[in-house]
Amino acid sequence: MTRADAAQRIAELRERIHHHDYLYYVEARPEVADAEYDRLVRELRDLEAAFPDLVTDDSPTQRVGGTPADLFKPVAHRVAMLSLDNATSADDLREFAARLGRALPAGRFAYVCEPKIDGLGVALCYARGRFVRGATRGDGRVGEDITANLRTIRSVPTVLRGALATVPELEVRGEVFMPRAEFAALNRALEEAGEATFANPRNAAAGAVRQKDPAITARRPLDIFLYHVSLADTLGFATYRDTLAALRAAGLRTNPKAERCDTLEAVIAYCERLERERDGLGYDADGVVIKVDALDLQKRLGSTTHHPRWAIAFKFAARQATTVVRAIDVQVGKTGALTPVAKLEPVELAGVVIRNVSLHNEDEIRKKDVRAGDTVLIERAGDVIPYVVQVIAARRPPGAEPFRFPERCPACGGAATRPEGEAHWRCTNGGCPAQLKERLRHFGSRRAMDIEHLGESAIEQLVDKGLVKDFADLYTLSVDDVAGLERFAEKSAANLVAAIAASRGRGLARLLGALGIRLVGERVGELLAARFGSLGRLAAAAEAELAEAHGIGPEIARSVAAFFANPANRALLDGLERAGVATTAPVAAAAPQVLAGKTFVLTGTLPTLSRDAARALIERHGGRVTASVSRKTDYVVAGEAAGGKADDARRLGVAMLTESELLALVHET
Repeated sequence: MTRADAAQRIAELRERIHHHDYLYYVEARPEVADAEYDRLVRELRDLEAAFPDLVTDDSPTQRVGGTPADLFKPVAHRVAMLSLDNATSADDLREFAARLGRALPAGRFAYVCEPKIDGLGVALCYARGRFVRGATRGDGRVGEDITANLRTIRSVPTVLRGALATVPELEVRGEVFMPRAEFAALNRALEEAGEATFANPRNAAAGAVRQKDPAITARRPLDIFLYHVSLADTLGFATYRDTLAALRAAGLRTNPKAERCDTLEAVIAYCERLERERDGLGYDADGVVIKVDALDLQKRLGSTTHHPRWAIAFKFAARQATTVVRAIDVQVGKTGALTPVAKLEPVELAGVVIRNVSLHNEDEIRKKDVRAGDTVLIERAGDVIPYVVQVIAARRPPGAEPFRFPERCPACGGAATRPEGEAHWRCTNGGCPAQLKERLRHFGSRRAMDIEHLGESAIEQLVDKGLVKDFADLYTLSVDDVAGLERFAEKSAANLVAAIAASRGRGLARLLGALGIRLVGERVGELLAARFGSLGRLAAAAEAELAEAHGIGPEIARSVAAFFANPANRALLDGLERAGVATTAPVAAAAPQVLAGKTFVLTGTLPTLSRDAARALIERHGGRVTASVSRKTDYVVAGEAAGGKADDARRLGVAMLTESELLALVHET
């Protein structure tokens, strides 16, 4: 066969296989037997082996390809993947409809309802119909590149059909999940092989999607439902139902349970019906997503920074179970906070075996009067976090004693106190190893210093062996030190030491968020770094000066001042500086405070400024940026697709600015 003949036959085979994939995974009406499908794939694979230069990424044979990834690269979503506001009752849904009516009094609302899949949110990108990138939701704004893994899922088409195949740039969102029957079969196979099983289908799906080796992902029985086009302004859709129809025509799998409801009462009936049928769906669903059908109304309603105003998630009633409290232990957090935890007789609840549940603090234990030996009713809030609802007093065993909070830290024996006005007892020993382990977990976490490979086992051993007594000690570790730990070979030890070294340059803002200063997280770290510019200047600042910084306030200022007043903390920071950790940040030049006392709201996409850049510009000139429009708002800065905030500004008579008008206001170009 000539190369030209092979190219033509390869193109024919790919088209036929894509067609059969569409019929099987989307339409659920296969036209050929499995043996015939397998014959087509084998022929294609043989031809590609003979003519390797004709292999393309979108070929059906490339479902598993490439080498294992060392690191998932960050991916910035062009449009944020927001969360959903929640409803737990019919009255909540009626209030949702009332909010829509207040926002758009002339609007006539129809809805589309569909199951809320308990899986892993992802975004798929296609360029002129070809799958080019897939990413996790992440924090909603930045996810992780998992393209190779998503390519292994048979219901993710590598080539689109129909009108959407011609779109230059298309992003669709969906939920990856593992069907219950396949999950049960997978766990049985793992048990037989003597391997650890998964707690529930969601954990299994999430773990499979984030495998570094795509070949492992390919062995997991994953599926996907798509439900949203995030860049759809130019596609001409009028309704959400149009979007679902276009996705389906393109070969993307949508949920067949999606249903239009013309009235709110029909929405409520759908939610009640699906909750009754949830166990027969074949996959885990923890609620119903309700969306306004008309896309022009969605656009006018807009979004908050957290959720779209035109959609809501109705959460199914939490599943409950009873079990016995074997004991109440006290765990030590990174700030020394002592948290009581009930050790339970293991009980399955909504697909997860529950063994521990937090009792939060002394006041919570007293309020519910939880004692060792008690039978308790527990449930999972939103089918996620277990908690104690109440003690079943009639089943309390004789002699069960009220729990007394320890006056000594259970980890180190140091004195424990409960500061006035606080809910938590705290260990006062700054050298407590349990505190250190928790602080190290936080210090190395992704949103702090982002030290890959610094996991639970490594931290436990480093502290227990005395190799790390504070953060600065991390930067003195050698490959030989780490290689002496269990489960660390020379290569994995070198990887950890390299990851620690790379974290030196994360910058002052990340360092401040990583140190575990009470009330100082990611955003406060950024504000302090921008205001003071160096660790030295920040450490020397008086409490009053800290409190005057924008966005800080007296309580945070008190906490920061107390941290730097502690000699042990000052010694730690000196050690970090000696280790070469970056402790400075560029300080913005002083700017005229022409916006002092003014409150701004940002909405839509500005021509040249990102949302963060616009916020920084306003704050640098003395202004304040808030999330929602009120009568106290001075200006709304509106860009493209401004949405509901612009409508709120017009309704309340708040002045509207374009980006160029904002720049003129601060005399910048």
